[in-house]
Amino acid sequence: MRHRRKNNHLGRKKGHREAMLSNMATSLIMHKRIYTTVPKAKELRRFVEPLITRSKEDTTHSRRVVFSALRNKYAVTELFQTVSQKVGDRPGGYTRIIKTGYRLGDNAPMCFIELVDFNENMLKETGPKRTRTRRSRRKSTAKTAGAATSTTGAATSAADTSVADVEAKGEVKAEKAEKAKGKATGESTKKAKQDNVKAKAEEVQEVKAAAETSAEETPQAETASTEKVEKKEEKEDKKEEKPQDKAEADEDTKG
Repeated sequence: MRHRRKNNHLGRKKGHREAMLSNMATSLIMHKRIYTTVPKAKELRRFVEPLITRSKEDTTHSRRVVFSALRNKYAVTELFQTVSQKVGDRPGGYTRIIKTGYRLGDNAPMCFIELVDFNENMLKETGPKRTRTRRSRRKSTAKTAGAATSTTGAATSAADTSVADVEAKGEVKAEKAEKAKGKATGESTKKAKQDNVKAKAEEVQEVKAAAETSAEETPQAETASTEKVEKKEEKEDKKEEKPQDKAEADEDTKG
């Protein structure tokens, strides 16, 4: 029977158990999170949290005490420089155990053990709690007075809201009219632009048509001029041939 035996020996002798806890504490300080079994994590929490509390006082004596437990100077410097600064305002509870299930081989319960102040995801989720307060019961007189004031306030607020609604409607109408004017002006400018584009296109087409007609007329004029020249040459030839024919006719008559 285990009466008054609080320590879990973890199936190891004293020297082996102390060395294991020292190595696990060093890994936890250096990496801020380790994966192990639940019984080891619980014993590690009892081992490492007093050392973190000791690191809040950065003195030579506290450093020597922590070094005698960890036996690693790099872990000691990490603990006193970074971990102690983040943990300075926390009065204990520096570690968190997150159970993950059971190991496949021997069905041992497994978990993560981590330093609370170095898990940024968990710190973002936890915010300040909202406290709810109950409303005290009011007396009947207070209720009646409050109802009367509420009715008057409701009437005044209704009047104010009606005036505000009318003003808002007037503003909306003015905005709509301005938008309509803007649309009309925009449409007119669009139409003017389209008309200008059409007029320019028609002018370009007319110029092209005039150029084509002039190009067609030039070869016709050339042909007409050549025909006139040929006719003139034929007439001259005929005029030259007529006196020769007359001379031949006179000679025949004489003979």
